[in-house]
Amino acid sequence: MMISRPERSTITTLSMPSLPDHVRIQFDPIRQAWAVLSPERVFWPNDVSLDILRHCDGQTTVAAIITALAGEYDAPEEDVAADVLDFLQEWNDKLLVKS
Repeated sequence: MMISRPERSTITTLSMPSLPDHVRIQFDPIRQAWAVLSPERVFWPNDVSLDILRHCDGQTTVAAIITALAGEYDAPEEDVAADVLDFLQEWNDKLLVKS
């Protein structure tokens, strides 16, 4: 019997990513760092990753996230776009972000 995998969703600039119900961002006072908690897994995102995730509210497009982060980091949107799309696609593939 073959088990089919769900089709991979692709993150685009029109996607409106959000965190699934099983994923949350929480500050760890002992480590003095932000953690992304998922069942049986903990991720310690860097500052840029955390900034991307904080914009994932399910109502903001990836294009708007790129524009906002480019402004916050005073960087060209083209430079920010590749990093944001790559990060969100990777986390989407791991089921930590949904589009």
